[in-house]
Amino acid sequence: MKTSNCVLALPLLSLALIGAAADRSPADRAITVSRQAGTPADLYGPLFRAVQTAHVFADNKTFVDLIPRDRPERIMAAFATEKPSGRAALAAFVARHLAGQDGPSQKLSLRAHIKALWPVLARPPLAVVPGASSLPLSDAYVVAGGRFHEMYYWDSYFTMLGLKADGEQALIESMLANFVSMIDRYGHIPNGTRNYYLSRSQPPFFALMMDLSESHDPALDRERLAALKAEYGYWMAGAACLGADGACQHVVKMPDGSLLNRYWDARDTPRDESYTQDVETARKAAPRAADRVYRDLRAGAESGWDFSSRWFRDGKTAATIQTTDIVPIDLNSLLWNLEKSIARRCAAAGDTDCASAFEARADARKAAISTYLWSAQDGRFADWNRVTTAPTPAISAAILYPLFVGLATGAQADATAALTAARLVAPGGLRTTTDPTGEQWDAPNGWAPLLWIGVQGLARYGKSDLADDLARRWIGTVSRFYACTGRMVEKYDVERGHAGGGGEYPVQDGFGWTNGVTRVLLDRPGIDPAIATRCPSPN
Repeated sequence: MKTSNCVLALPLLSLALIGAAADRSPADRAITVSRQAGTPADLYGPLFRAVQTAHVFADNKTFVDLIPRDRPERIMAAFATEKPSGRAALAAFVARHLAGQDGPSQKLSLRAHIKALWPVLARPPLAVVPGASSLPLSDAYVVAGGRFHEMYYWDSYFTMLGLKADGEQALIESMLANFVSMIDRYGHIPNGTRNYYLSRSQPPFFALMMDLSESHDPALDRERLAALKAEYGYWMAGAACLGADGACQHVVKMPDGSLLNRYWDARDTPRDESYTQDVETARKAAPRAADRVYRDLRAGAESGWDFSSRWFRDGKTAATIQTTDIVPIDLNSLLWNLEKSIARRCAAAGDTDCASAFEARADARKAAISTYLWSAQDGRFADWNRVTTAPTPAISAAILYPLFVGLATGAQADATAALTAARLVAPGGLRTTTDPTGEQWDAPNGWAPLLWIGVQGLARYGKSDLADDLARRWIGTVSRFYACTGRMVEKYDVERGHAGGGGEYPVQDGFGWTNGVTRVLLDRPGIDPAIATRCPSPN
């Protein structure tokens, strides 16, 4: 009786279909039901076959689980009109017309999506399993995302900006505790929290991270100041071993006897995490000594710009890498800031001798930067080549670091802003360099950390219109890509608004520093009109 009532409740059409199906075999009935349901292969025929055979997704299940943004017939009409061909074009078409299965995040605003990602990227304290490459961490931390399951040094500063905007102060303090602990244990902050990163550091942002702290504990302040001094000692240790070569470890003696710094790694072997790539690069660099190539590759990794035409002798190919011959403007700007930060904190602690000593060091560095890393002839900041004893020709977003930390003069800031507007502003943000080499730290890629350096540096010197323009361009790029894909990625093609490319691995989702910089920029006045809430229709 119960079954009969259920059947009587069905629409007459359904009864007719059931009756017709009853006369066929189970296999025939399964085929009929499947076709009536309209599987992705049925609905998207030629698009389905093109996507799957081009291996747009590593897993064939990915495409068939996507959610259409429009009616299937309209998607197929667009496919017939546009005729996308090749993996990249098909991926872009799919991203515009179908959405991922990421659940609630797909329905959240950009601001809410970023906030929802912090718990996803946060990790509890880490105890290391014997034989694993991880470094132990006593406090909670945030990872970059994607393939990066560890905490990275300079990434963390930009991630912290977003954490602060979203009220995650406890995570900021715990990450600072981890960095202090690593300085105590290893004498420096490693590139990342893996033992294969211990032979190098990354751009020294620790002093800037400390400025985000809300602690008022005098004992903690003393502990952190001691850590800053220890980090400074790590970067300057080479001053004690300078010889005829004029360089030792991270320290370079300039022609007038002043000291500046370079990127350097204590090891001269292939990187564990990029072994085969390094061996191949060294092979291409022959007859140059392989150990020198490996050291320069590792130093390039310490810079965070792994890799860029900034470090290449010919400006094009990794086989000509010469990172340890380059005295970089970004590193020396950050070390000037570190010296100023130590001086300020020593003064606050009542240690006037320390404050005076580090003010003097900062003054000496600023003078050396003005002499060697500012090209008066070209009116620009530049990296300096120890071999050619001249500024390099590279024009990159690194020229904005002196503005970011506040060491540029007004005239230098004016010239830097003009050069940025003329050469580095792209439709979707800030170009990394002007050279499209295929490396990930070159054009057409734009990166969140460099965008933040540029926006803050320009604003600091009263270049508000240019700073606001860069911020709006970036938010437009990130929000449009998010509206179309539901994803935040580590880098973007700021010429076309796509995910960035190049480098030693596919572009990664996550992504800590993109989330952090984007989140804090969302609070900037005048940003709202730049936020894309819908995926734009194809032209």
